[in-house]
Amino acid sequence: MYSRTLLCLIAASLCSPVFADTVWMKNGDKLSGKIKVFDGGKLLLETPYGGSIALDWKQVQTLESDQEMLVKQDAYNGEKAKSLKAAEPGKVTLANGDAPKTVDLASIEQIMKPRPLVEDFLWKGNVDVAMDYKRAENDTDDYDVGFKTTARHGRWRHNAEGEYNRETKDDVTTTNNWSAEYALDRFITEKWFWQGRLEYKRDHIEDLARQRTVGTGPGYQFWDDELGAFSLGALINRTDYQYRDGGKDNFYAAAVKWDYTRYLIGKNVQLFTNGELGKPLGGVADYSLDAEIGLRYKVTEWASLNLKAEKDMIQGTSDSDLDKTRYTAGFGVTW
Repeated sequence: MYSRTLLCLIAASLCSPVFADTVWMKNGDKLSGKIKVFDGGKLLLETPYGGSIALDWKQVQTLESDQEMLVKQDAYNGEKAKSLKAAEPGKVTLANGDAPKTVDLASIEQIMKPRPLVEDFLWKGNVDVAMDYKRAENDTDDYDVGFKTTARHGRWRHNAEGEYNRETKDDVTTTNNWSAEYALDRFITEKWFWQGRLEYKRDHIEDLARQRTVGTGPGYQFWDDELGAFSLGALINRTDYQYRDGGKDNFYAAAVKWDYTRYLIGKNVQLFTNGELGKPLGGVADYSLDAEIGLRYKVTEWASLNLKAEKDMIQGTSDSDLDKTRYTAGFGVTW
């Protein structure tokens, strides 16, 4: 009898639904799944039968969820709800124990899963690949591979990124360079952190053959949630230049570093930009800029298409200036 009861309990647990959220539509449809995010007028519902579905918010009558949710009724302030409960048409109840609150759906701008700024462990990143082959009067092969990843544990955040570019034209290499960077953040408060970073760039074509940078300074995390992140850092860097003819320069510089990502249209499109603007404290160069901006379109939960523009500029060096702009289109993997 005990074995039979245990078997029934196991079977019941295996058959219990994993998707516990429900959305009622104005046309009478009732959809079950897991609410991922609401933004840009689209409610993203993950279903076991149709994958992720973007629902028009204006067509939603009410909804409920057993998840803890952050509900924003303006662009900056949000209220955490232990769960969402169905209410009369056009409304939803934010359940918080003895103080439930019913609000109009039309007043809600965003719904997302709240996430602490520093979790025990969180790993995310992406790899982007772009390739271009042209066979005509001039044969051209172009490769661009880049990655960016972030891992958090306690008050520590590890950031790593790298890129490789190579282009040949009629069997002559016109571009051949790679870069790698590692940065370690220590959060002092929920928003403020201190960063130390190392960066190395190698170019086999340009006159500026090697760049090495070591820097440190404070940073501020404006937000980091389900819809994106934005942080700024102020760094003091020590940079070493080595030129192809054997010449060398080294200097200290003050720099501003930014990293911005934002999901749009029901988390299907991602706008991102990151980079660094530096001003040398000596007379080696006037300024330097290393920046990237682009869009990613999610084809599946893990695959995406991307468009990117990259700018690498150094003005006022004693040997030669650097000014490169690169546009790429390709595919990628995100986790």
